[in-house]
Amino acid sequence: MKVLAAMSGGVDSSVAAARAVDAGHEVVGVHLALSAQPGTLRTGARGCCTKEDAADARRVADVIDIPFYVWDFAQQFTADVVDDFVAEYAAGRTPNPCLRCNERIKFTALLDRACALGFDAVCTGHYARLCNGVLRRAMDAGKDQSYVLAGLTADQLAHALFPLGDTAKAEIRVEATRRGLAVADKPDSHDICFIPSGDTRAFLADRLGSRPGELVDEETGEVLGHHHGVHGFTVGQRRGLGLQKPAPDGRPRFVLGLQAGTGTVRVGPAQRLDIGMIEADRPVWTAGAPDGPVACVAQVRAHGGCVSAVAEAVNGRMLVRLREPLRGVALGQAVALYRPDADGDVVLGSATITATR
Repeated sequence: MKVLAAMSGGVDSSVAAARAVDAGHEVVGVHLALSAQPGTLRTGARGCCTKEDAADARRVADVIDIPFYVWDFAQQFTADVVDDFVAEYAAGRTPNPCLRCNERIKFTALLDRACALGFDAVCTGHYARLCNGVLRRAMDAGKDQSYVLAGLTADQLAHALFPLGDTAKAEIRVEATRRGLAVADKPDSHDICFIPSGDTRAFLADRLGSRPGELVDEETGEVLGHHHGVHGFTVGQRRGLGLQKPAPDGRPRFVLGLQAGTGTVRVGPAQRLDIGMIEADRPVWTAGAPDGPVACVAQVRAHGGCVSAVAEAVNGRMLVRLREPLRGVALGQAVALYRPDADGDVVLGSATITATR
């Protein structure tokens, strides 16, 4: 096959590209320039997409002997990922930008361009497995990224390659060393790539300014404090609330809900965070929508938040009934569904959470 390898400049995408070459594919490497003003130097694991990352990707392409290009996706990334991220927080929701990037950039914009140029597939360094078009969890549970890929359609998955899904991360670094790749010991990026400082609240405040509101006790309606915008909070948050009065029982309060229209942040005890039902829109059913209720495992965070559930398609939406409570589920997050399987959990689909109860 003719394969376009998305190369971020990190160890994972570098080894993925090398494995695609070993598999006999005709591989071309491409680095996505996602920032209009990329930084010159990378600091530890803060962010990515710097000039240094592009240079690292180019050096790897030279070592594995494949053509290499840099494609400018900065304008589309800003509109589809960064602006979406800011707008979601302004609306009182908590988005996952990595999921949105995979959905709109790597497997829509990039894949569309790749197919238009005659490529058969896009190869990435995600930790997930594809078996006959079926998306499964990675073998390395600690690195599994199937959650942020669960929103891909069956057609997109048919044009994707994830060569790392059957390997532990530690082994990938060993392999990179054996191959002579200079990125073998490069730190992973653990932050939102367009917020290299790691300070999400400051990033949002800079773009949204001050939008004052009240912190209100969910149970009594008492005003417990004031804030500069619901974008500074997320459901389940405990620290940094700025409450002016402790709870009568002395226990901590948590953010229970956000109302962007009134600027109200509702707070209360931890047990009020428990939910048993999820409603979600824009569902993607990778193998087609089920005819009726289907037993599954629901996951609401990239690493964790998994419980047994029953899901069904209802009027173009996804309804998920949890068999045990989940705590701290925020609107705007994705819920991914899995079917337990002897060969590894199979992804059934994903949707964006719009309501919980």
